[in-house]
Amino acid sequence: MIKPLADRVLIKMEEGEETTKSGIILSSGSREKPQVAKVIAVGPGGEVDGKKVDMYIKVGDRVIVSKYSGTEIKSEGEELLIVKQGDILATVE
Repeated sequence: MIKPLADRVLIKMEEGEETTKSGIILSSGSREKPQVAKVIAVGPGGEVDGKKVDMYIKVGDRVIVSKYSGTEIKSEGEELLIVKQGDILATVE
């Protein structure tokens, strides 16, 4: 199990749309990189660069992250991403 440190959050990106709203099937190369993800694990927060950081994101949240942010990793055959809490732009309800 991967456990993020400090203000880091472990997320799994949701799959990009395979078809457009009008029903056109997209090839994998033309799909836009998804920005919505599910939170898998959350770091403890604490002091980061001399500032206190409280973690407001929790496991199970669906979030929107900045494009091309974070570090991609593979764990147990799954592609995951570790991002800073500050790279999370919003939660999805």
